[in-house]
Amino acid sequence: MKSIGKSKLHVHLLFWILYYILEVYLDFYWSRYQFPDVEWQMRLQNTLMLELGYLFIKIPLAYSLLYVYERGHLKSFAKSILYILIVVLAVLGHRFFTHYLMYPYIYGTVETLDGKEFSGYINGLVAFNSFMDLIFMVGLIFGVEITRQKNVLKEQISQLKSEKLDQELTMLKAQINPHFLFNTLNNIYGMAMKKADETPDAILQLSKVMRYNIYEAAEKSISIEKDIENIKDFIQIQKIRHHHLTVNFKENVDCPSQEISPLILIQFVENAFKHGVSESLGESFINIDIQLEKGILKYRIENSKEQRAHEHSTKIGLKNIHRQLQLLYPQHSLVVEDRNDRYIVQLIIDFHDTFRS
Repeated sequence: MKSIGKSKLHVHLLFWILYYILEVYLDFYWSRYQFPDVEWQMRLQNTLMLELGYLFIKIPLAYSLLYVYERGHLKSFAKSILYILIVVLAVLGHRFFTHYLMYPYIYGTVETLDGKEFSGYINGLVAFNSFMDLIFMVGLIFGVEITRQKNVLKEQISQLKSEKLDQELTMLKAQINPHFLFNTLNNIYGMAMKKADETPDAILQLSKVMRYNIYEAAEKSISIEKDIENIKDFIQIQKIRHHHLTVNFKENVDCPSQEISPLILIQFVENAFKHGVSESLGESFINIDIQLEKGILKYRIENSKEQRAHEHSTKIGLKNIHRQLQLLYPQHSLVVEDRNDRYIVQLIIDFHDTFRS
C-alpha cells in the first residue's frame, strides 16, 4: 500500500508540473497579443505569477471532484449536486481572482470585454471561459487518475495471480518430494533385505539426489544441465536394484545453461520405473532421449511394461507434473501412449513461449 501511495504522489506531482508548464506557455504566447508593448521578461514574470495563482483554485477543485468521485456510498443524485456546487464555487473563485487580482495587481490594468472596460466579475461569456478552462484541467486530471488506478489494479491482479501460482507450485513440489523419497526408500529397503553389497552406494546416491531435491528444487528455475545430471543420479540408484534393466540414454543439448523448472523431467523417468520396470517380471528397458535445440526441448521416454499392469498402481506423479506443465509452460505439447507392451511419453517445450520469466 505504501508503494501504491508513493506512486500516486509521483504521478500527480508530475502531472501538475507538466500542466503548469503547458499553461505558462499558452498564456505567455497569448500575452504578446494582449500586451504587445510589454517586454517579454515582464510578460513571462506576470504569466508565472498568474498561473501559480490559478493553481490555488484548480488544485482544490480537482481533488474535491476526485474525492466525491471515489465515494462509492454516495448516491448519483447527491454526487451530481456536489459536482455542480464545487464547479460553481471554482468558477466564482476563478473569476474573482482574474477580475480583482490578476488584472489590477499583475497586469496593472482593468479587465476589458470586447475592447471596453469591464467592471463586473460575473458575466456569461467570461464565466463560460473560466468554466472551460477549469473543465479542461478536470478532464486531464481525471484521465490521469483513472489511467493510474487501472494500471494499479492490473498490477495487483497480476501480483495476486503470480502469488497464487507460486503457492500452487510450492504445494505441487511438496507433493513430489515425499512421493519420490517414498519410492526410492522402498528400493533401498528391498536391497537391504537381500543384504546387497550395493546398498551403501545406493544410500550415497540417494543422498546426492535428495540434496538436489531439497536445495536446487527450491529455486524457480535451474539449468537443464543440472536437471539432467539429477536424472542420471536417479537412474544409477534404480540400476543398482534392477539388474535385468537396459537403459539407453541419449542427450543432445546445445545450450546447457537453458533454464527449466526443476523436478519436471525426472518425474517421467520415475514413472517409467515405478509403473513399468518395477511391474515387469523379465527383461525390461527404458529409452530416454533429451534433445534441446534453439530453445526447443524434445523429451521422449519409452519403457517396457507388462501387458496387464497392476490394477492399483497410482500415477500421482504424472498427474502432478501435468498440472505443473499447464501452469509453467501453457504452450507445451504432451503426448502419452499406453500400448500393450510399452509406455511412451513425448514432451515438447518451446522456451520462447514460457509463461513465467
